[in-house]
Amino acid sequence: MNLYTHFGEQLTGVLETLREQDVLPSNADFSRITVEPPRDPSHGDIATNAAMVLAKSAKMTPRDLAQKITKLLLQLDDVEKAEIAGPGFINISITSTFWQRILVAAFDNDGLYGRSKLGQGQKVNVEFVSANPTGPMHVGHVRGAVFGDALANLLDFTGFDVSREYYINDAGAQVDVLARSAYLRYLEALGEEIGEIPEGLYPGDYMKPVGQELARQFGDRFQGQDESVWLEPVREISIDAMMEQIRSDLKALKIEFDSFFSERSLTQGNTNLVAQSIDDMRAKGLIYEGVLPPPKGKLPDDWDAREQTLFKATSFGDDVDRALAKADGSHTYFASDIAYHRDKYKRGFTRMIDVLGADHSGYVKRMKAAVTAFSDGKAELEVKICQLVHLIRGGEVVKMSKRSGTFITLREVVDEVGPDVVRFIMLYRKNDASLDFDFDKVQEQSKDNPVFYVQYAHARVHSVLYRKVPLEMPELDIANIDPLKEDLSLLVDSGEIALVKRLAQYPRIIEQAAKNHEPHRIAFYLYELAADLHTQWNRGTEKPELRFITDGNKKVTGARAVLLLAIAKTLASGLGILGVHPIEEMR
Repeated sequence: MNLYTHFGEQLTGVLETLREQDVLPSNADFSRITVEPPRDPSHGDIATNAAMVLAKSAKMTPRDLAQKITKLLLQLDDVEKAEIAGPGFINISITSTFWQRILVAAFDNDGLYGRSKLGQGQKVNVEFVSANPTGPMHVGHVRGAVFGDALANLLDFTGFDVSREYYINDAGAQVDVLARSAYLRYLEALGEEIGEIPEGLYPGDYMKPVGQELARQFGDRFQGQDESVWLEPVREISIDAMMEQIRSDLKALKIEFDSFFSERSLTQGNTNLVAQSIDDMRAKGLIYEGVLPPPKGKLPDDWDAREQTLFKATSFGDDVDRALAKADGSHTYFASDIAYHRDKYKRGFTRMIDVLGADHSGYVKRMKAAVTAFSDGKAELEVKICQLVHLIRGGEVVKMSKRSGTFITLREVVDEVGPDVVRFIMLYRKNDASLDFDFDKVQEQSKDNPVFYVQYAHARVHSVLYRKVPLEMPELDIANIDPLKEDLSLLVDSGEIALVKRLAQYPRIIEQAAKNHEPHRIAFYLYELAADLHTQWNRGTEKPELRFITDGNKKVTGARAVLLLAIAKTLASGLGILGVHPIEEMR
């Protein structure tokens, strides 16, 4: 049950009544009306701007219209109080019986509490990670991987038909560099002395097993041969080896994809999808031959004002038209990206989300323009940029360099602190803000470590219900407790009510996170829910009558057990969206 959707519907019913009474005109527009938490919780549980939005069409002052609205609101069973504030805001307080229904909904959910039909089954393609297959995944890839997977989980939870996709950048110069690096390791595996790896190749030890596999498959067949003989087969095996390792690394982080799309497939086979995309866009008048203006600022020494094949990107919101062909006639990376996204559109995805690293911010406008152009505005692309992660150990930033082979791999981080810690911390900050990952702090058992704090809340509930209750109140059957048979009206303490009200926020948080593509909102919410639980626990330490297990009072303990179970289920639900396992016992 979404508290705000429920009262939004009730408010709409009130406004329809006023329309029937000719207080509101038949064409009154309700679309700008909000039903949300008040800025100050002491003002009530819900606030609405309905009177202020509709006053002009009703030809009344906002406060006069608010009086008519509040009069009808007070007739609703779930409304305890409705008051006018300021120029015409209406603050609503909800009855205790409604909060009890919220608690039952959060308890008896079978994993459905917080779910919605927001997506209405719409297909959405979420492409994330898409690291070049030139080595194992490093920590720079982790944030985008976790963010993309959590976002896909969130969209699935809110009713979208989600496809997780990995775009394999297996065309172009970087995979040729990979093949040449692997060939050196192949020679090394055959017993040759290769010396220091030349500048520009990948020197990491992760290339050694690839060389050994090449030696196993081909023996000395390619030894001493020209590059034209061995480049293609070595490249194929090297890419396959890197992708196998990448899949393994992602699995360690609990990430799996629905599909892997090869960049090379765009130009292989009978149809060149890149050329086809350009031809189709040319037929729509979206492509022309022209000369781009020089870049702003100091003119580069190698600037060449030559005629190029250009996409009319400025007609769709970009800053400059974009080249689709290089000087040698080959297609640009942008042309391949257009073909790839056009293929997504052809596969039925009118909603696409790309999760990219910080170095791709300049990509956003051009790609959004291209998607709008080739789909005639029928498809929508959103690009989510994940800012940098700074690894910190012992107070010092860990330096990384992929080409030198001294980078920190994804697997190293996961093996050291565990996938749950990695995932939660990566999501405990908005994706477009940089993030510090401190190895020391993420393993602390303190309030300052958010993943511990949330996990401890879940474990604390299980400790109370499944270890302490059987010892201290064995007559209370936790396994078969029924919230409809417990007297929830006994939950009258301010801390208990605050916990129920926090639970009531969960469906709204989920929808907001899904609408804005911001899974970090869930991580923040879970921390706040955990904080409320820990606060109430501490109050019980000071006042025995507030403890979750109340000596000799099965009814109060039963009501509090329902509250605890609802909290545990909500924590588990949110953690599940984030891809984090809820711990039942801290060790």
